[in-house]
Amino acid sequence: MLMVMYFPAQVGAEENRELAIVIDDFGNDMGGTEEMLRLPVTLTVAIMPFLETTEKDAEEAHKFGHEVIVHIPMEPLKGKKSWLGPGAITTDLSDDEIEKRVMAAIDAVPHAVGMNHHMGSKATADERVMKIVLEACREKGLYYLDSKTTGKSVIPDLAEEIGVPYLENELFFDDVYTIQHMNKKAQELAVKLKDDQAHIAIGHVGIAGEKMVAVLNEFIPMYKNEAVIVPLSQMIPGFEMIDESMP
Repeated sequence: MLMVMYFPAQVGAEENRELAIVIDDFGNDMGGTEEMLRLPVTLTVAIMPFLETTEKDAEEAHKFGHEVIVHIPMEPLKGKKSWLGPGAITTDLSDDEIEKRVMAAIDAVPHAVGMNHHMGSKATADERVMKIVLEACREKGLYYLDSKTTGKSVIPDLAEEIGVPYLENELFFDDVYTIQHMNKKAQELAVKLKDDQAHIAIGHVGIAGEKMVAVLNEFIPMYKNEAVIVPLSQMIPGFEMIDESMP
């Protein structure tokens, strides 16, 4: 059986620095969707399940050569559950219902090879919930990206225990929706790329989606000078060899 490796964002790439750019919130015809998919780099496209353009966005992303992952909605510490959309994973659900929803979410997103969460600061700190989520990922052969929406995430320890390849986000481009802030964060990433490590950064389509596209268009040439822009799965040695039927 393949030994599964675990790669937080700080694990280095000796010969070629690697950068993975993840874009969240596809699946609902959000602002910047088409423009983002047409960027001249390979993105990791996180698509929410059960929404109006879930399947369309997954097929389009795959067609343009991007990597597709499931962007599963999970309960936050603050905010209304209604903000999460259909099929959300919340801490009041039974074990069976959580498993049912996670499996359905995976099936709803064509071409998905991984998963990360939408919001989720409460759910990803809950060991019972995340054990079920990660076991489903293992069964389906998916890796997990911890978006790091809380410092209390239980994902790293559970992923290692269960045998799921995982990675960790280190930077959000657009946690504030101003072009000035996005440019500042994009510049921070450009500085980070001068080291000999791999890096992961997350942006979004949506309210500021077109601004995010503009910032990436400006900085992508700079990033390409410092690193190879890769899909997340390329940061997991041997991931393409993982058999979905692993016991």
